[in-house]
Amino acid sequence: MFEVGFTEILLICGLALIVLGPQRLPKLAAQIGRWVGRARNMARQFRDQLDAEVDLSEERRAYNDGRDHSDAGADPEEPPPSEPAPPPEPAPGSPPGDPLTSTSTHTSKPDERRET
Repeated sequence: MFEVGFTEILLICGLALIVLGPQRLPKLAAQIGRWVGRARNMARQFRDQLDAEVDLSEERRAYNDGRDHSDAGADPEEPPPSEPAPPPEPAPGSPPGDPLTSTSTHTSKPDERRET
C-alpha cells in the first residue's frame, strides 16, 4: 500500500538538508527522534495494559468456572432467631393492665368492632 524504500528516505533527507540547512537539521532530527521514542513508549504501555486486561479476564473466567459468586463480598446475613423473645415483665408496683407495662396485646379486626 504505502511503502517507503531506502531511496525515498535518502531523497527526503537530501531535501530536508537543502531546505532547512545544516544548522537546523540536527535539532529537527533530535526532535523527531524524541517524538518517535514517545510514540513507541505509548504503544508499549498500551500493549502492556491490554495484556494485563486479558490476563485479568482469564483469571476471572478461571475463578468463576461455572460457579455463582454473585454474593461474594456481601455482608453476611443474620441468622433467623431460633425462639421468639419472652414478653417483658411488668414493672414492680404498677397496676395490672397498665398500658405501658401490659404484656397483653389486643388487636381489633375490622369485623370485630362494635357498631353503634
